[in-house]
Amino acid sequence: MVAEYGIKYAVHIITTHFGGLVAKVCECLLRKGPLSLPNITRYTELSPKQVKNILLVLIQHNCVQSFILEQPGGFGDGPKVITHYMPLIDNILHRMRFSKFLRVVSEELDKECEELLEGLLQHGRLSVQQMLDRAKDTKKQESPPEDATAKKKGAKSAKGKTEEPKSLEQRVLAAAVPMEAKRFSTALITESDVGGRAPGMTIGEKRKPDALENVTWKPDALENVTWRANYEECIRRLRHKACIENVASQLDNDAAVVLKAMIDASRSEENKIKAENSGPLSMSSIYEEVIKSESGRNMTLDRVRTHLIQLGTPPFVRAVDESYIIDFNCIIEQAQKEEVESIVLKRYGNDAYSMFRLLLANNGGLLETKKISDATFVEKENAQKILYKLWKGDYLHMEKLEFKLANLLLWKVNKRTLWEHVLDEMFHAALNLSRRLAYELEQEKEVLSLPADRRAGPLKDRYERIRRVRLLLESAQMKLDDGIMLFHHF
Repeated sequence: MVAEYGIKYAVHIITTHFGGLVAKVCECLLRKGPLSLPNITRYTELSPKQVKNILLVLIQHNCVQSFILEQPGGFGDGPKVITHYMPLIDNILHRMRFSKFLRVVSEELDKECEELLEGLLQHGRLSVQQMLDRAKDTKKQESPPEDATAKKKGAKSAKGKTEEPKSLEQRVLAAAVPMEAKRFSTALITESDVGGRAPGMTIGEKRKPDALENVTWKPDALENVTWRANYEECIRRLRHKACIENVASQLDNDAAVVLKAMIDASRSEENKIKAENSGPLSMSSIYEEVIKSESGRNMTLDRVRTHLIQLGTPPFVRAVDESYIIDFNCIIEQAQKEEVESIVLKRYGNDAYSMFRLLLANNGGLLETKKISDATFVEKENAQKILYKLWKGDYLHMEKLEFKLANLLLWKVNKRTLWEHVLDEMFHAALNLSRRLAYELEQEKEVLSLPADRRAGPLKDRYERIRRVRLLLESAQMKLDDGIMLFHHF
């Protein structure tokens, strides 16, 4: 469940991208949950036609998913089948990280794949025909059979990721994916489809290579099946990247190279985004993957084994029998701890940072003020003031024990509630940054619309200023979004 500022941030994103009316319907769904069309109309006080068109826009851009719910009818009536509409808040938040998704595809695949994904991100859902038309418009020729083959592989991998859905959202999304037999059974028309085998061919004779030129696409196959970007796989890649970067910062680059090789070797076995562990890998399979990279070719087997031992403390990698398993939970949790500790350090100072780390390491156990003071070498009076500030900021939990002679204050870190609080603060900050950026751009929209040859003197200075402000705010947004992904998606 996303907190208040997460909902406000999602509504702001929809407002920026689609306008106020669309945001009104989206906010209604985010706050009230899945609703039927009549209920949405009643709550938003919009006309049914307006609501229907808005829902079509949100569905097109993967922000809302429709599903059918069977409800019991009245006395003597059969069950009623009603279509409900469910908001996909994660997909709404993903709209702010499209550039990151494109960077992932650019680094791991090629320019053509990046352009294909860019079209899907811009338009939400496209049929094969629409993708082909878009490619023609941009002067990029693609081969339909190759395109279909590439997407078939992607569809199979996407299908494997929704095998055991748990939440309502996961069940609905899983049900919305058409069967592969339906998606690919009528993709091509060959000679056999229009009159049996080709002229001059006998039973058992192989088709000549140039006969493929006679293969055409069925119109239904081009129009009926639509494709969307696989946000889940993009987030998985970003999660892996975050794990590698965290290990590199805590240990060294060579250890990160070994971890990356393990992730690449075990990626196909992951069946969900927040996988707790990787599949078991043998030493030989790890080394085989390590030497595929340029940075890993200078490593010997002994060096790889040494780095695996290094990765075992803290237990980012665990040895089980003669295999090795990545503990993703441990890596992500360590990164989350460091993020919260850095916030405490910047906001409350060094003494507060030391006290907070002590309590965080105590794993939810209560500590009395004097013990905290003695352990961190801070005077008791100052320690109590600092602890009180942390408590007021919702970073600590306090319990008071009353005795006849004196009262004792006990402190602890409730990690679950604190993580939720930090995430909500990040959503709040992201919302403020986005609003500030929109305000700055609105103030200077006239300068931004001027051609370069007309910007001179004060106008040029104003343009350079807004360019720097925009770069600064957008960079801050991207960095803050990394934190949101760390606590919400990873």
